[in-house]
Amino acid sequence: MNYFDINDIDNLQQWIEEAKELKKNPLKHKALGEDKTLVLLFFNNSLRTRLSTQKAGLNLGMNVMVMNFGQEGWQLEYGDGEVMDQGKSEHVIEAAQVVSQYADVIGIRAFAKFENKEEDYQEQVLTAFMKYASAPILNMESAIGHPLQALTDMITISEFNTKPKPKVVLSWAPHPRALPQAVANSFAQYANASDFDFVITHPEGYELAPQFVGGAKVTHNQDEAFKGADFIYVKNWSPYVDENYGQVMNTDENWRISAEKMALTNDGKFMHCLPVRRNVIVDDAVIDSENSLVIEQANNRTYAAQIALKKILESIEK
Repeated sequence: MNYFDINDIDNLQQWIEEAKELKKNPLKHKALGEDKTLVLLFFNNSLRTRLSTQKAGLNLGMNVMVMNFGQEGWQLEYGDGEVMDQGKSEHVIEAAQVVSQYADVIGIRAFAKFENKEEDYQEQVLTAFMKYASAPILNMESAIGHPLQALTDMITISEFNTKPKPKVVLSWAPHPRALPQAVANSFAQYANASDFDFVITHPEGYELAPQFVGGAKVTHNQDEAFKGADFIYVKNWSPYVDENYGQVMNTDENWRISAEKMALTNDGKFMHCLPVRRNVIVDDAVIDSENSLVIEQANNRTYAAQIALKKILESIEK
């Protein structure tokens, strides 16, 4: 099996509970990955994803190899039938098959390029590796999704939730650079699959793709969205709409998360995937408060990766 998105999870709640059990005894299944090799290919920078996925592999007894492919590898061609007489030196057809010979599981991180919306939403890098590789693929963030982060977030909410149906808000916040929709897309997808009162709030023009919004309530009134919320998940994303795709169209500081806005919530917990720009996305008073879960989230990245790898390794064993 691959872990590409939520469709590779047979039972989300069961995965969450299993991850929480792994957290209590991370080395319990160390024999499962013995003599297995995890190869992690990073086409983009990483801190939490790299370290937590390495730690998850080691917890499962795996050997781990890491390559910063964007800087260290040959530039890959993905098109079919291309005459490769320009800058790209290697085709993904060979690269994926070669890496598969060294790996039992391949983790890949490749962001949206914002050059072509259609190519980004076709997940060119991940889908090509899944097509040509013979080893299972672990999605460590792709052009339009971050399923490891979303699983992490569901684990964290489960740990801190005290209500049968919590109100969970995904809020846009300003950022000086254009960021992908990946984290927001996956969080929305996983939240929709959970028993939440789920609300998305953002300025006009920042609508996410309909397949990720699903049945969530959507409002452009951030204060209204925050009222009575139990969890506030904050992330910037750039517009999805064609004419503004991958651009910065709004830097309104009124959307920054302040203590006054958090006071509208039901003693709500603050969540963010990190890295975060302090006093741009969120005020110091919020991220440093007792209700901030960002460090707990970062810790849970290991167990989200570990449960996904465990499921992949178990599928190999069958």
